[in-house]
Amino acid sequence: MKQQSRLDPIDLRIIDALQQDASLSHAELGDRVGASAASCWRRIKALEAEGILTATVRLVDPEKIGRGVNVFCNIRVRHHAQEVRKPFEDFLRERPEVIECFSMSGEWDYLLRIVVADVADYEKFLMRTLLEHPAVGAAASHFALSTTKYTTALPIG
Repeated sequence: MKQQSRLDPIDLRIIDALQQDASLSHAELGDRVGASAASCWRRIKALEAEGILTATVRLVDPEKIGRGVNVFCNIRVRHHAQEVRKPFEDFLRERPEVIECFSMSGEWDYLLRIVVADVADYEKFLMRTLLEHPAVGAAASHFALSTTKYTTALPIG
């Protein structure tokens, strides 16, 4: 909350607009948010310096690159000691199939979002890679049937 209080309405409109289309020129962005192109440029640089705006990326349609299967995998680790968790988290960061990883409260320790080509691809990853890691005690997999909503934009305002 403190971070947002330092942002004025133009900053918030800039963030919102860039979440929808990061390819906007500063002039186009200025037209959308009611500021000059130069002001938008300065504000973007300040938002980047504060770490509010991070990477600029292009989103890829997973179906079109043969990665249309989403698997949500719950993981329970054998031990919760830092010397077990850190190497496991480092391992997950290095795996390109794992595109999101959350440390969780409750029954399971981690929730992974894994993208693969098909069920056989996932089985290979699960059986030969994930379950072979010494930190993994148990796993439960859930296959997404379809995507009802997907966004990378955070609510602003």
